[in-house]
Amino acid sequence: MNSVGKYISQPEGYKAFIPDPFPPKDKFVFSDQLIKKHSEAMRVLGKLDGITELLPDKDWFILMFLRKDASSSSQIEGTNATMMDSIERENVEPSVDLPQDVDDILHYIKALNYGLKRIEEFPFSLRFIKELHEKLMQGARSTQFSYPGEFRKKQNWISGTRPDNAKYVPPTVVEMKRSLGDLELFINSDKDDYLPLIKTALIHSQFETIHPFNDGNGRTGRMLVAMYLWQQKLLESPVLYLSSYFKKYQEVYYSRLNGYHNGEVEEWVDFFLDGVIEIANSAIVTCAKITKLRERDMMKVQKLNRVASEATLKILTGLYKMPVVGVSDIQKWTGYQQSGVYKAIDRMKDMGILEPIKTGDKPYAQKWVYREYLNLFSEEAEAKNE
Repeated sequence: MNSVGKYISQPEGYKAFIPDPFPPKDKFVFSDQLIKKHSEAMRVLGKLDGITELLPDKDWFILMFLRKDASSSSQIEGTNATMMDSIERENVEPSVDLPQDVDDILHYIKALNYGLKRIEEFPFSLRFIKELHEKLMQGARSTQFSYPGEFRKKQNWISGTRPDNAKYVPPTVVEMKRSLGDLELFINSDKDDYLPLIKTALIHSQFETIHPFNDGNGRTGRMLVAMYLWQQKLLESPVLYLSSYFKKYQEVYYSRLNGYHNGEVEEWVDFFLDGVIEIANSAIVTCAKITKLRERDMMKVQKLNRVASEATLKILTGLYKMPVVGVSDIQKWTGYQQSGVYKAIDRMKDMGILEPIKTGDKPYAQKWVYREYLNLFSEEAEAKNE
């Protein structure tokens, strides 16, 4: 076992977890088996990188992976909305009240998008982490006042009514500040010799151990994984997000993080590397299916007459970015009047590309979905990929 800290009694009558200096002077030591697994994870990442670079309109497909991570990460925290729910509402006027669960996902997407752009020109610092948290939590639902963009100023705890009966009590505020300083130095160090994916795993678990915010720690910590992979150029395109893996094995995820506090560092890193391999392999299969579906539907469009083909191609291309659409979306893409839009929709329904969504009593207009494409990013598709 590798010690990462210890529980220390506090004057208030509870024990808080106080992290050791990080990383330890005596480096974490990992087994040959784990190092071998890291090599396999890097190999699969390289394969994924090569495939995504060949995708046409890859930035639009990346957005779908990002949306998927947003929904999975939010669901870990108790959100019931799905990726499709959030896509349906992305273009709804702000004046329309959003269900809180959907709003959670949209805030996560906003924060992820912000972070991926910001990290290209800004250091991976505590200030950057606070900015991510602010984008995530400003105006969002929280279990308590979240103080968006501010580290906590008092003790917090996990799973209990107070610190002395909690499942886990993070470090005191003073120790939190010291530990965050250690973590910031570790993130930006190029002299620690940890293999890149192992280092990514340690960054996430150490952040969750410190738990520096009043609320939103889990979602912020999972975003840091994507941010670090992207900043380190382990992928040329940001298509690897682990939240769906953490959600799929949620009990194990929490168990491994708790084990990390108790020195079970290898077990946590092993679980993390399994996630990289599983999600990368799943994304590879998804990319192949995207290519196949795109080629098939492009062939359908090309069989139309020239005028119909040009407009339908604009719609099909737009659907890769926004697979749930209304009339106004298609009007923007094509410049058509409503009558022309409905003709185009009917045409794409006949081709098996679009299908209507049953809106029921939802307070917005009829929508259509590119179902076969959207399903490539669903959990069901993931299960079939395995």
